[in-house]
Amino acid sequence: MRRSISLVEVLLVLASICESPWAVWSSSQCTQTSSREVRPHSVTITEFGAVGDGIILNTKAFQNAIFYLKSFTDKGGAQLFVPAGRWLTGSFELISHLTLLLDKEAIILGSTHPDDWPVVDPLPSYGRGRELPGARHRSLIYGSNLIDVIITGDNGTIDGQGHVWWNWFRNGNLNYTRPHLVEFINSTGVVISNLTFLNSPFWTIHPVYCSQVLVQKATILAPLHSPNTDGIDPDSSSDVCIEDCYISTGDDLISIKSGWDEYGISYARPSTNIIIRRIVGQTLSSSGIAIGSEMSGGVSEVHAEGLQFFNSKTGIRIKTAPGRGGYVRNIYVSDVKLTDVKMAIRFTGQYGEHPDEFYDPNALPIINNVTFKDIRGDNISIAGLLEGVEGESFQNICLSNITLNVTSTSPWKCSFIKGYSDLVYPETCEPLRERIFPEHSSACYHLSNHLQSLSGRKRPTWLLPRLSLSFTVL
Repeated sequence: MRRSISLVEVLLVLASICESPWAVWSSSQCTQTSSREVRPHSVTITEFGAVGDGIILNTKAFQNAIFYLKSFTDKGGAQLFVPAGRWLTGSFELISHLTLLLDKEAIILGSTHPDDWPVVDPLPSYGRGRELPGARHRSLIYGSNLIDVIITGDNGTIDGQGHVWWNWFRNGNLNYTRPHLVEFINSTGVVISNLTFLNSPFWTIHPVYCSQVLVQKATILAPLHSPNTDGIDPDSSSDVCIEDCYISTGDDLISIKSGWDEYGISYARPSTNIIIRRIVGQTLSSSGIAIGSEMSGGVSEVHAEGLQFFNSKTGIRIKTAPGRGGYVRNIYVSDVKLTDVKMAIRFTGQYGEHPDEFYDPNALPIINNVTFKDIRGDNISIAGLLEGVEGESFQNICLSNITLNVTSTSPWKCSFIKGYSDLVYPETCEPLRERIFPEHSSACYHLSNHLQSLSGRKRPTWLLPRLSLSFTVL
């Protein structure tokens, strides 16, 4: 029987991450010299009248503190410290060269009143709110056009108190799309680390139109039946690293996006150069790693490895549809362990939902150069349901060294795809049965030079110290 994971089990899983040979943080391709920058100026939220009793609303205190610290952005930056306590607040906006630092006993609580979450314009690559036409609520913690911003702590907590939003959504009582918990727009040099994120109203961490983003050592939790509570959604963003996270939510744990139909095609901002490493988690409703369904600006150069998904609906999924346009290419997923997962791999070429009637149904997505390698699975219902798009087959889909303990008598179902395989058990579907080696190895995507494995390789330049920042170890 499927069940929700307990807090004790979460801690045990996190402990197993630390002990496993592929979870040595210091050896990570993504790890910077540290995750906390020394700022020359620092204040505490209580200096601005905040009260950490979980009852008094502290929105003005956060806003006033950040307004005060803005005068230090050109003087080496500043830090806002949140001490132990329960700090209730509405949405507040960050600034460049800022560290938001949470004590290990600090809990930032999102207000349960919608008026405390301002309504803002829709994203141009979506053309409307993702759930409802028109505007959307702003995230609890928000930043736009920023440089060098860090949210970190000694595993402090940011709790969106999303239960009220989930009920409003289910009952059809919302006028605008629900807010994310943390969103950065058009920002460079974003670090989110060493924190727990709970109960987001909608997607939890959403960097959109961003570059040089690091999400590291985050725990993201929401009830398994909460609606659309994605964990981390890089969206039209480049040079993104997500590593050493535990995620248990009501939707995709990580979903890579790049805009919706004609709006994403027009905005033309792809998601590219994305590294995902050492992720553990579960989702009853969706996927461990997903691409799409909003991928109209394109997704490429994605490298994911060291993944453990359990008690989940799907392991890895690509979602798209006619009208999306765009492309998904140069995807490499390896070193995956699946346990009690209904479907190991899924491609969905008819994932409906369009923003409006103005999309072009002839804008067909292009999916090619996708490699899945070194995957093991126990108690898997279906190995793969791979459904492409008629008239535009998914090309160069390559499966290598995959062993799945499957309960279904029809483990693979495929349509409108073409590719190759080696060492796959149970034997894959007919369109993928041609051997990779030796004749088709050049058709199967492997890592490009800047996303190679750790053996003797330099880190990508965007993960090296940048912007003349100095770091100290936590």
